[in-house]
Amino acid sequence: MLRIGTRGSVLALWQANHIAGRLAQLHGIETEIVRIRTSGDRIESASIAQIGAETGIKGVFIKELEDALLAESVDLAVHSMKDVPTEVPRGLAFPAIPRREDPRDCLISRAHRTLKTLESGARIGTSSLRRQAQLRYYRPDLQAVDLRGNVDTRLRKLDAGEFDAIVLAVAGVNRLGASERITQVLEPEVMLPAVGQGALGIETRAADAETSRLVASLDDPETRACVTAERALLHELQGGCQVPLGAWARLSDRQIHIEAAVFSPDGTVFVRRAGRGSANDAPGVGKRLGEDLIEAGADRILRLAGRAV
Repeated sequence: MLRIGTRGSVLALWQANHIAGRLAQLHGIETEIVRIRTSGDRIESASIAQIGAETGIKGVFIKELEDALLAESVDLAVHSMKDVPTEVPRGLAFPAIPRREDPRDCLISRAHRTLKTLESGARIGTSSLRRQAQLRYYRPDLQAVDLRGNVDTRLRKLDAGEFDAIVLAVAGVNRLGASERITQVLEPEVMLPAVGQGALGIETRAADAETSRLVASLDDPETRACVTAERALLHELQGGCQVPLGAWARLSDRQIHIEAAVFSPDGTVFVRRAGRGSANDAPGVGKRLGEDLIEAGADRILRLAGRAV
């Protein structure tokens, strides 16, 4: 039996059970779901950036899962790749990044208004600096307000009238069977998604060859290439999940096409660039685009956001 480590949210449990189902289908493996509470789950009164700064933890939603892996109390862990720092601890590996869900963001509004038709001054809930910055660029007359909590918690707060609209990842909404709640899918011209958004990552101990072999059967090479390029870009910018950076890589004819933008927190200053290259050189494609962004002034913008490149 394989023990699968996961956060305890409804979405995280869906993701862990989805992977358990795939492993059972392909290999007839029995699994046990092990819920682990992370720093990001415990501290809901502060932003993710504040938690990271105060605790020194880079991956506030995965560190305790990785600790459990290293302690051999679980055999694998299922993460949202957008929560995974670019530096993986020694002794751990990601033998599988399964096929990606829709990586875009979406708007869910109480009056079924789109981002364009929301009334001036409307309160939009999101805790993401990336989303807030792009909202402020596209609609500076709206109020981007911090909103922490799981997807179901955020939907409840919207329904209770605390916000006029919220921004969520399409993938999470779809996985929870709430697609009918989506008012508008936000195209990348309006809002570039987070690095790795929509993709799951399955982490194992590198020395556990048998578990890694079984998990590797779930890997999707196309998704891995795209996510690898996005993460190489993020690494080049020395960023974490709370940097106001949006990026999206897509594969066509074995060529990676990637676009990215870095925004100031108020959305007034940004640089946006695109790149392409062979899927066989996914890390290089992302790294070169990161260099292009820095040359265009991304380092200065990241310093405005409190990050020095």
